[in-house]
Amino acid sequence: MEATTSPVSTTDRIDRMVRATVARWTASISPASLQLAWNDWAAHLAGAPGKRLELLRLGLLQMRDLANYAAHCALPGADPEANPCCVTAHPGDRRFREPEWNQWPFNVLQQSFLMTERLWEQATHGVPGVEKHHEDVVGFVARQWLDMWSPGNQLLTNPVVLKQTLQQGGTNLLRGWLNGLDDLDRLVTGMPPAGTEDFAVGRNLAVTPGKVVMRNRLVELIQYAPSTAQVRPEPILIVPAWIMKYYILDLSPHNSLIRYLVDQGHTVFCISWKNPDADDRDLGMEDYLQLGVMAALDAVNAIMPKQPVHAVGYCLGGTLLSVAAAAMARDDDHRLASVTLFAAQTDFTEPGELGLFIDESQVSLLEAQMAQTGYLTAQQMAGAFQMLRSYDLLWSRLVGEYLMGTRRPMNDLMAWNADATRMPARMHSEYLRRLFLDNDLAEGRFPVGGRPVALSDIALPMFCVGTQTDHVAPWRSVYKLHYLTVADLTFVLTSGGHNTGIVSEPGHPHRSYQLLRRAAGSAYLGPDAWLEQVPLHDGSWWPAWLHWLDEHSGAPVDPPRMGNPRAGYRPLADAPGQYVREAYRIID
Repeated sequence: MEATTSPVSTTDRIDRMVRATVARWTASISPASLQLAWNDWAAHLAGAPGKRLELLRLGLLQMRDLANYAAHCALPGADPEANPCCVTAHPGDRRFREPEWNQWPFNVLQQSFLMTERLWEQATHGVPGVEKHHEDVVGFVARQWLDMWSPGNQLLTNPVVLKQTLQQGGTNLLRGWLNGLDDLDRLVTGMPPAGTEDFAVGRNLAVTPGKVVMRNRLVELIQYAPSTAQVRPEPILIVPAWIMKYYILDLSPHNSLIRYLVDQGHTVFCISWKNPDADDRDLGMEDYLQLGVMAALDAVNAIMPKQPVHAVGYCLGGTLLSVAAAAMARDDDHRLASVTLFAAQTDFTEPGELGLFIDESQVSLLEAQMAQTGYLTAQQMAGAFQMLRSYDLLWSRLVGEYLMGTRRPMNDLMAWNADATRMPARMHSEYLRRLFLDNDLAEGRFPVGGRPVALSDIALPMFCVGTQTDHVAPWRSVYKLHYLTVADLTFVLTSGGHNTGIVSEPGHPHRSYQLLRRAAGSAYLGPDAWLEQVPLHDGSWWPAWLHWLDEHSGAPVDPPRMGNPRAGYRPLADAPGQYVREAYRIID
């Protein structure tokens, strides 16, 4: 890790400046990393004549099939749907689902594009000798390049756009031009996306009543007011990720997990992280642990003495909570009643597509850039997530808003997503190196207080949630917790993605989940067998989790007071507090 406090030599300073300059010109993507992947793939493909012959044969077959398909579709009166397609889209691919794509010549265009995609899939995978990471990077870059030239993303080759342009006399393109000018103005001035002005924290977002009962340089702790005559004696402490603002769990009243817990008779505390700036560049993982989780736990214990705490962690917050729970087990600290993890990884050997952007070259580039600013910007992280889901987050939006001229209606989740945060330089460097690159937590090397911790020490009941289409924390990676601890573990796999799978309130349509408890010390069941054997339940997983919490809680008692002034935790402000309102972007 490039330390932010130790002296830096002149030569190192020059090298760092060069890397930071490269990062600014390449959207924080390492050209060296891409070049290494390309060289590995190209060199091994050149040495694999059998693979090249296979690709040649596939290409010739595709040309023949496409020619026959095009000839049939061009016949007068031919029914395009009566001629089988040369290739079908992958499940979940929505790019060519509209019926207009079945008409000539657009059906030929989309078939040609899909066949080109399949050819490149075959070309970038299965080349003998190519390192797995390099194979994934080359395949990803090929997909991104092809997506740029998809007929669905061009005005003249998208029949849906052409139809609307004819019907509306081109006014859709005018609206799209105005949308583009508005977006450009917002980008230059640092304003959030259009439509977010309809949502505001404390007005129609994060409105569950409560008080800020503790504040330090890194966190505010919110205690939520009871809404029932009695509550369970064990409080719930939520540790959200600092890459996101906490109110993902307290969006609108109808889909707020925090409000749901409060209304079901639980006393809820939640950490709200400060949005760091350059002055916080030296905050590290240990600071986030001590000033965040442990400081919040101290406050909860002071407000509700002698009560064990149900600790809940989401995403990075769940990873940090796992570290805290392991350290507490090591030190015979028994203040936790249970641990719940939402979409949180503890083993980073298979982090999914996010791992495409994490290798030594890439991390070194980011460290050089963060050394200048003191933090990683929200825009840098957002760019990576957009590329991971380029159709959903980029191309469909560009086509819809700039070619169709239609703004997507803003909702509470989209407004929250636009309210992004920064990451301190030291913390982010430690996070990438110790977890993603070195996998220190899973391998028993992650230090807390100068001594390593081991997840195998955790003996508390655990509840773990993975989501089916998660690009940030793939459920199979989350599932690895099963062989890192022998504790009693209940695992849930729910429909949806990293955010929509967690924000899954009862009554939400098209929701389902699978749930299975593994008793302490039971034999390991692999993820494929788990997926096949565990029954599917319709609806939200929230009630199942609530039932699990109640099983591990005592009989209801009178609610606690708000804060504890005598112990130094007097109410400081109404929820949602001060830190969550800090601007998501700094204009340099």
